[in-house]
Amino acid sequence: MTRQSRSRIKEVLMQPQCVPHSKPASAERHDLKHRIHDRLLKRLDFSAMGLLDPLLLRAQLAMLTMQVLEEEGVSFSDQDREEVIADVMNEILGLGPLEPLLQDPTVSDILANTSEQIYVERGGKLELTAQRFRDNTHLREIIEKIVSRVGRRIDESSPMVDARLEDGSRVNAIIPPLALDGPILSIRKFSRDKLQLEHLVERHALTPAIGDTLRAIVRARLNVLVAGGTGCGKTTMLNVLSGFIPDDERIVTIEDAAELQLRQEHVVRLETRPANVEGKGEITQRDLVRNSLRMRPDRIILGEVRGAEALDMLQAMNTGHDGSLATIHANSARDAVTRVETMVAMAGLNLPVQMLRHYVASALDVIVHLTRFSDGSRKLTSLQEIVGMEQDVIVLQEIFAFERTGLGADGRVKGRFGATGIRPKFMEQVETMGIAISADAFDPERVHEV
Repeated sequence: MTRQSRSRIKEVLMQPQCVPHSKPASAERHDLKHRIHDRLLKRLDFSAMGLLDPLLLRAQLAMLTMQVLEEEGVSFSDQDREEVIADVMNEILGLGPLEPLLQDPTVSDILANTSEQIYVERGGKLELTAQRFRDNTHLREIIEKIVSRVGRRIDESSPMVDARLEDGSRVNAIIPPLALDGPILSIRKFSRDKLQLEHLVERHALTPAIGDTLRAIVRARLNVLVAGGTGCGKTTMLNVLSGFIPDDERIVTIEDAAELQLRQEHVVRLETRPANVEGKGEITQRDLVRNSLRMRPDRIILGEVRGAEALDMLQAMNTGHDGSLATIHANSARDAVTRVETMVAMAGLNLPVQMLRHYVASALDVIVHLTRFSDGSRKLTSLQEIVGMEQDVIVLQEIFAFERTGLGADGRVKGRFGATGIRPKFMEQVETMGIAISADAFDPERVHEV
């Protein structure tokens, strides 16, 4: 290895290991990268790789790659040579062509539609990238690398899986025979910046008055259900709400794939487990909710209500575990209540409809509904309170609402936040606990234009 080669290795190691998303890889460089990759695999001692410090391992890989490049005798520019080294190291140490996208802070979602297409979401909009997998087998290898790290599996007998990356990013993969054209991979990236309430106000997702009300709701130990469609920010809102929980309370979180970012110290995190190869050993959210009741929780946070665990969640809320939080997929606050009713029925409880609805109404206090708009923005569009039953109907009353008024010249959604003028029934509990909210927070004359 020449002094010039060692100098170039040092320069590569000091640079970010990523490839600009706007620059397509040439066919020549693409073929060369895979030739180098195959030759490196024959030279590497994988049992020893696991014992090396990551920085030292990266340096060793860079040196080996430079050796192979010299043996190949290729006449690439310095920039192309460094990019080949970065690509090979991403392939061996990371997730191949996904690695630059995972390092890009502007990307929020990565969607691989077989090996031919990799889309990303930036600023709420989807765009096609130049990144590609070698073939569907290559994509399948990356998927298996991801799921094996969290003790899960994916094969023809279990062709769907939910997993997560080391940084907490949420992963979903589905392979043939369910995916007809080849493996499909979806990654919802984990935000490195923990959003606070003030960030949501700055982004016009809600107003200061709504924020103060949400803070009071959580501190007053009201049970909250966060509802909305896919990608509308339910988990983000759950993280913000959980930040209002006092530090001296014991919190138990239950999720299919752990992604909550709680800031408190006394947090117990539970995650479901799929069945093994023999179809045994599955641990569902319902199992974890039941077990959490024996763990002396002050608050239970359920990542997402999807099925029969809704019954156990309501039982927890009705038996002293007030102040619990959960999310649910729903198109409106009313739809969220209906979905909870349906999920409780899925638990096999043969209750009369009126009794079932009374059970739901006595457990839940507040529903926060979020919406993702056409411009990619996410807003709190309705905050409603469950006030009880009227005959056999659950009664909701809206406290705050967002009214969309149109689109601006830049394509951004325009509208106004405002209070309905109704003083919430839960204010009695808020004031009893000595929590203050501005007297004009519910004034319908205070309209916030965005």
